[in-house]
This record gives sequence, structure tokens and C-alpha cells, in this order.
Amino acid sequence: MTELAAMEFHPQPQAGEPKVWAFPAPERGTLDNGLTLLRCHRPGQQVVAVEVLLDAPLDAEPAGLDGVATIMARAFSEGTDKHSAEEFAAELERCGATLDAHADHPGVRLSLEVPASRLAKALGLLADALRAPAFADSEVERLVRNRLDEIPHELANPSRRAAKELSRELFPADARMSRPRQGTEETVENIDSAAVRTFYEKHVRPATATAVVVGDLTDIDLDALLGDTLGSWTGSTAQPRPVPPVTADDTGRVVIVDRPGAVQTQLLIGRIGADRHARVWPAQVLGTYCLGGTLTSRLDRVLREEKGYTYGVRSFGQVLRSAPDGSGAAMLAISGSVDTPNTGPALDDLWKVLRTLAEGGLTDAERDVAVQNLVGVAPLKYETAAAVASTLADQVEQHLPDDYQATLYQQLAATGTVEATAAVVNAFPVDRLVTILVGDAAAIKEPVEALGIGEVKVVTAE
Repeated sequence: MTELAAMEFHPQPQAGEPKVWAFPAPERGTLDNGLTLLRCHRPGQQVVAVEVLLDAPLDAEPAGLDGVATIMARAFSEGTDKHSAEEFAAELERCGATLDAHADHPGVRLSLEVPASRLAKALGLLADALRAPAFADSEVERLVRNRLDEIPHELANPSRRAAKELSRELFPADARMSRPRQGTEETVENIDSAAVRTFYEKHVRPATATAVVVGDLTDIDLDALLGDTLGSWTGSTAQPRPVPPVTADDTGRVVIVDRPGAVQTQLLIGRIGADRHARVWPAQVLGTYCLGGTLTSRLDRVLREEKGYTYGVRSFGQVLRSAPDGSGAAMLAISGSVDTPNTGPALDDLWKVLRTLAEGGLTDAERDVAVQNLVGVAPLKYETAAAVASTLADQVEQHLPDDYQATLYQQLAATGTVEATAAVVNAFPVDRLVTILVGDAAAIKEPVEALGIGEVKVVTAE
């Protein structure tokens, strides 16, 4: 028997020094037509992401036409002066591009993703959509019908119905934030192509818009490319539009949206609080994450693991509108669902968690896990150009400095347990929360009233 030759092993790979990571900083500029530009070169990102922000907020919608901003956003991809709706869709497909648009309280946003090799063609299509949208009668009518078909489905969805009721309860009736973002049946029915074009002509212009371009820009003359595409978009200048302050009534109370026979209850508990311009925001993010940001949070540990009431309960902060002068606000909320018989006990335990948090505070271990999850995974979160572009667009939309996200991670890592505790306790005071329950009122009203967390009223589901 021949002796086996000695095996040679390759050296075992060793871990290298960790690379310092920071959220990428954009370069700022302005096109000749007044369009603000943020660009960010990301080597290796062969799918380029473009975000365009339009200063067409929901509170600028005319009375009785709630939803016109949404219809306009959807109509941007339904034809231009060069292409019909079908031709425009085909041209996008030939580029391997996707174009989405949506309207929210701060304004309208268009999102384009396209391979870097097809960027020129896709930017030309985007520029055409912004410069000369067709807004054809037939296409707008179709979009209106589609929107009207969506509304009953949204009302049948417990989480969407809860969100609608919370907005109606929190904000004054004359405030746009009190009404559905995409309009109601009564208002959407009033929208036609003339209304869409009027809204477009009044609010959409390059001088008040911003474009964010992120991706591998190697060998791409972006200045020339933008000059030939988005730079061809023209429009008048505009005076700054006054932004009304956000006001809300967070008097502790409970509203039950009656769904007879429902086997579970949808919970949405909320109020408004500080936005990202407030110094407390980093601590509020950290504390809210400890309360209900993950499977290891306080709320999940009690309501899901110990009691088995739910598959999960989450707490979060979502910016509604941001302003440097302090007039902006964020929605601070807790959401989840529980089985109907345990609605009362689940709410009781949820309030106990909030009280215990106020009395005993967070632990250092909870704070450390939250920092690790929020800061440690950031490089993975921003691996794609689209994720970076979206965050840069958020910063523009919320009037934040370009280095805000990078600074936020530093602030989160430096925030202590005591600061995080104080922030989350102030964010969710037990006597200043509006509770929306979508469920069977006959089964849950009495046990909820017994908790003493606020006056209970019942409304019928549409």
C-alpha cells in the first residue's frame, strides 16, 4: 500500500481589522433651472436610485379634493407629450427601470431605479413625466376608479381602519392630518384631469424640487446627463408656502370601532411628540426600541412570551411633518392585535409595562441590545443605493442637515440608559394616550371600561 502524500492546508482565513463605517455624505449642487441636486457615488452599486421630491404637500390640496396629490403622483407615469401611457410603460421596461410615486403630508415623491448603463434613457423618461405629463382624461378617470375601489378594502383592514380613526381623534377636524392621506370616497369622486393639472401647475416646479441620485457613477458624466434631462424641465419660482403647526388632543381616551363577531382586536395607541429636530429624538428612538422595537422588547416579552395574548406588539415613532422651528411632530404609537377574550387583560398588562418602565426604568442590558441592533446593523441596512437615496430624501423632506443620519448613529451609541428611559416615559405617558380598538364592542367594552384608562366610546365601522 502506497503511503498517502502529506496534505497541504491553505492558511486559515483570519478576521481583518473592522472598517470604520459612516452613512455616506452627498455632494450638493443646483441645476440651472433651480432644481436642487444631491449626488452620492457608491462604487459597485450598478442599480442607480433617483428620488425626486416635489413641494406639493397634502395640506395644499383644495377643499373637497383630498386625494388629488395621490392621483397626480400616480398619473406621472401615465403618459407624456411624447409617449402614451402604454408607450411610457414599455419604454421604462426596455430600460429595466421601475418608477413609483406617492403623496404624503410633506409632499410628493417619485422613486426611480435603473441599471447604471440605462440611466440616460430612464432620466429622460423621468424628466418628460415631470416636464409634460399628459394627465389624459381617460387615464385620470381610470386612476380615480382604481382609488375608489381601494377604499372599501382599506376600511375592511383592521390596522388601516385603526390608523384612520386615530388620525380623526388626534387632530382637529379642519386639519388635513385628521383625514385619510389618499382621500375619501366623497373627495376622490370629485377629482378629474382638470383638477389634477391645476394642482400640478400650482405646486410642481424645479425651483422648489430636489433630486437625489445614488449609485455607481463611474464613467457617467452626471452633470451633462442631468442638464439634458431634468435640466430641461422649466417652471416659475415660488414664494415659500406657510406651513401650519401640528396640533393634537392626546387626552387619555378609548375609541372602539365596532366589528361584531371579530375574533381579535386590533390595537393602536398613540399621540404626537417631538420630531427629529428635537434634542430628545435619539434617546426617544432608543427608548422606544427598548419598549417595543423587536422580539426582545418589554412589550413582546410580556404580552407575547409570558401571556400569549399576541403574535407581536410594536412601538414606533413616525415623523408626520418636520420643521426646524419646532412646529413639526411625529406620531408615537404602539400597535398590535390580541384575541378578543383577552383584550382587557392585554391592555391591563400593557399599561403595567408602561408604569413599570416609569417606576424602574430600562436596564443597561436592554439599552446595549438596542444600540447593537440599531447601530450595528446600519451598514447592512444601507447596502443598496435605494436605501441610501430614500434616507437622503427623508433628510431633505424633513429639513435636516446632510450629515444628520451619520450624526444620529453617533448620538444613539452615546445615549445612556437613564436618558433613554426618560425619553420613552415622556413619549408614552399612561394618562395621555389615545387608544383605538377595532373589534367586537359587545365583548370588549365592559372589560376595557373597568381598566380606567379613559372614557370609552363606540363608533360603527363604515
